[in-house]
Amino acid sequence: TVMLTEIANRIKSEKDWIVINLSPEFDLLESLAAELGEVNELKKLFKIEGLSVSLAGIKIDIADSTPVTDAKVAATKMLKIIKKKGKRVLITIDEVFNNDSVKKFASVFQIFLREDLPVYLLMTGLYDNIRSLQDEKSLTFLYRAPRIEMEPLNLHSIAGNYKTTFALENEKARKMAAFTKGYPYAFQLLGFLTWEADGDFESVTEEYRGYLESYVYEKIYSEMSPKDRETAVAIAKTESGRVEEIKAILDITQSEWNPYRKRLLDKGLITVPERGRVSFTLPLFGEFLLERQDITL
Repeated sequence: TVMLTEIANRIKSEKDWIVINLSPEFDLLESLAAELGEVNELKKLFKIEGLSVSLAGIKIDIADSTPVTDAKVAATKMLKIIKKKGKRVLITIDEVFNNDSVKKFASVFQIFLREDLPVYLLMTGLYDNIRSLQDEKSLTFLYRAPRIEMEPLNLHSIAGNYKTTFALENEKARKMAAFTKGYPYAFQLLGFLTWEADGDFESVTEEYRGYLESYVYEKIYSEMSPKDRETAVAIAKTESGRVEEIKAILDITQSEWNPYRKRLLDKGLITVPERGRVSFTLPLFGEFLLERQDITL
């Protein structure tokens, strides 16, 4: 989300670029037409071209010689005028997921591309949600679209930030950084709590853990299938993360282990630091799983 915002702000500052931010919770086509109609510099262009735009909520009514109420037609007319004036439109959608509105919008966006309209799309979302969209048979162009998978933050950079902010020695700064595992929310959270504790990060361990569990891990756990939970708990029970130990706990074969491993990898919950071993990507997630299991037993 932070990266999406940064890109959108930079593009917005460029001449001849229009940035439209949409929410997947609403009808994306109607929202696009409505947002385009609200941009001051575009209103002037539409007026010059004989288009008058009136909006009631997100209900679109664009009138020229022939009134238009269809959002797709309205957006297409607007984009053609924008193209004629040498401008381009970047559409951003944060936390995208596979629903009817997104599928409908993606299908129409494909038509925009075929008509060579100056429109670009940047979406962020959880791995599972992006993959679900790309797997839609009617939206094959999304499968070919460039996809950037966000990696954990660099621990060396985090340590440097903590060292400077809290005047820590190298060893303490590295220890504090390792406590985040490069998870962006953990980096921000631990920094904030440490600031409130006058630089004593070790005194906020329990509070830090409580925030992670309440605001992140409970949600992740609720969306895991029973098999995924069972597999994740087995990983948590091993100190080494060795696959052989995990398979022994689960009493499964290598061929049975592979799909479980892939699902947790796809969800971004584990990583493979070396052959034959896995580890959690989130700090203190293993401890959370073990305690959560004890509560539910």
